[in-house]
Amino acid sequence: MLIKRTLYHFHFCCGLGGGAKGFNRAKPIVGNMQAEWECLGGIDVDPAGLADFSRLAGVPGTLLDLFTRDQYIRFHGKEPPAGWKEATPEDVRRAAQGKRPDAVFISSPCKGASGLLSEKMAQTPKYQALNELTLRCIWLMGEAWKDDPVPLIVFENVPRLATRGRHLLDQINSLLGHFGYAVAETTHDCGELGGLAQSRKRFLLVARHVEKVPPFLYEPEKKSLRAVGDILGRMPLPGDIEAAGPMHRVPSLQWQTWVRLALVRAGSDWRSLNELAIEDGHLRDLIIVPEYRSGYLGVHGWDDTSGTIAGRSSPTNGAFSVADPRYRQAANWNHGQQFGVIRWDDSSPTIPGQTMPGQGTFSVADPRYQNWHPGASSRKLHVGKWDGHTGTVTGSQQVASGALSIADPRPNWNRHSGNYRVVPFDKPAGTIIAGGKGVQGGQQSVADPRILHRGKGDNYLTGGHYGVIPFDQNCGAIAASSRYDSGRYSVADPRIPAANDRLTCIIRSIDGTWHRPFTTLEKAALQSLVEPEEQLILDGLSDKDWSERIGNAVPPAAAEAIAHVMGTTLLLAAQGETFMLNNMPIWVRQVAVGLSVAQQESAQ
Repeated sequence: MLIKRTLYHFHFCCGLGGGAKGFNRAKPIVGNMQAEWECLGGIDVDPAGLADFSRLAGVPGTLLDLFTRDQYIRFHGKEPPAGWKEATPEDVRRAAQGKRPDAVFISSPCKGASGLLSEKMAQTPKYQALNELTLRCIWLMGEAWKDDPVPLIVFENVPRLATRGRHLLDQINSLLGHFGYAVAETTHDCGELGGLAQSRKRFLLVARHVEKVPPFLYEPEKKSLRAVGDILGRMPLPGDIEAAGPMHRVPSLQWQTWVRLALVRAGSDWRSLNELAIEDGHLRDLIIVPEYRSGYLGVHGWDDTSGTIAGRSSPTNGAFSVADPRYRQAANWNHGQQFGVIRWDDSSPTIPGQTMPGQGTFSVADPRYQNWHPGASSRKLHVGKWDGHTGTVTGSQQVASGALSIADPRPNWNRHSGNYRVVPFDKPAGTIIAGGKGVQGGQQSVADPRILHRGKGDNYLTGGHYGVIPFDQNCGAIAASSRYDSGRYSVADPRIPAANDRLTCIIRSIDGTWHRPFTTLEKAALQSLVEPEEQLILDGLSDKDWSERIGNAVPPAAAEAIAHVMGTTLLLAAQGETFMLNNMPIWVRQVAVGLSVAQQESAQ
């Protein structure tokens, strides 16, 4: 029978609670003892992030500014507002419900040490103040529980902190040593720790209180990175708001951005555009040519004449598009991975707070484009095979709301053999029956060859049917029956998207896939914040704010792996064990020297 033991964790700069969610999921077992992690809370300065934290962590967080007054002034460029005060160790204990946690997770803001920020900007007082929160959090944590130290600490940040913030890390190591901790600095890929479909390199500082935790603290087991398609392929098609919620909407991008994405080679980034042949500012070998079937979504050459303007002159019902050579490329490109497109079977890069296509490899070559249209469910208007099985029978009764149709091979299933019957124009009709409701109920139809072949005196000749009005002329009276086939109720619209017009569209790329940005929900799924089949609701209505909080989050799957080895170490300590056979690398190695010295002294 397993003996349950509750371990407590607490979070500084907790964000939306990714790390807390991961800790809650870990349930390590040593012998007959199993640990269950429970969150005591977290501290953050963002109210929206704390609202998300309460949902993901299952416990309220505390709104608290961790800056000193000097740091506040340097970061904000002004004095704090009236009533503002510096956080104290007592505030930290109160935020943790007055309890001492078994593990503290610190994820301080990393913008000042991020490679996305130039070296010059990183040295400004504003970002130096932000970097100093790393040391500030360690001090508050140590002072809050100096009489009963926290057994284990994990501190995570961007890898570049080891160089840009070396002076701060040296002070952190000294401070932790003062509080009685053994410390190890490592760099890990959170994607490998959590088995994610993204590579997310992070700096991890792990500390173990020497007197309280004598066992070795081992590194989590590394796992293989997954393909991005393993995650995205389990989700509804992008844009299916009904099935996946508002976070799964396809971003509206500038037209020129869609074109650039379509021309980027999958697995590459904006630099592959340099491989295209450009003459006089135009692509020499490629034009955008949408395809559906003959004529549909047709694109005319700039020097060709147009076909007849019909009643519904849209790209989807004929050759009513043009290869406009006036598209102008952006004058300058930024360095890095802008407009990067990931292959469907590759893993994703790190999901940061800024994840637009123009800021990195945050688009995917999605092979499922044939089945997508905005707002569509992947099962809508689905027709099942006669010899296959059906999906779940739901309460819906409309073919547009589920897989409620079948390809029936029986030709004589109709009540009347004349259902949908079309009579040739030069043949007699069948018996006229009574009570037929529509062509599907026995009313006959005729193949009339006279359609749109009208002569003088016919109403179609002068009624304006299928009439198209030039864009610069006025319209006739709008009648109650104003349809494109009953009058001049169509227009020859010359407008095409401008380079900076924002829209949602599909351009099939050269490799036959749809190069598109990740949706916000897909970013959350790649971060393991949500299962691909689930919906996620975050505070607010802004995709930009959602993406920033998602990108700043610690992947729960990686946090779970860390919590598992930490919980194992704490269970060993509770059982009086000082060693466990394990082929995994040791995080905090100072314990090996300490134990060997203690044994030698005992022997003497």
